[in-house]
Amino acid sequence: MSRRAMEQTRRITDSFPRRLRRRGPGRPPGRLKDKKDKKEKDKEQDKVQVKVRDCSCSPSQRPPDPALLEMLRRFDLSWEYGPCTGITRLQRWERAQELGLSPPGPIRDALLEHRDNPDVTYSLWHEYEL
Repeated sequence: MSRRAMEQTRRITDSFPRRLRRRGPGRPPGRLKDKKDKKEKDKEQDKVQVKVRDCSCSPSQRPPDPALLEMLRRFDLSWEYGPCTGITRLQRWERAQELGLSPPGPIRDALLEHRDNPDVTYSLWHEYEL
């Protein structure tokens, strides 16, 4: 192979048209993002904190115990009681009971006690449908 042929080796990117990046209005060359000042960062951080504080339970309810949520998470991850997508935890527990799979009784008690709390009622994958 000649030296000239080696220098002109085609690359896969050669088949795509080249496009120049356009700068946004007021954006100086060489800077991709505008740096945010301290006030803007504080506002964004406050928004994030508000989102974290927002709880799916009503203000009169206290958030569920972390140990309870861990027990429910283990129930969700336990495939011996069947799939949990698209149904509530209580529906899954009742289905497992009907099939004779002996789901844990404390799970049902917790689900009935916290029936109106979505964090307890719905499994990790409740939004997925079969």
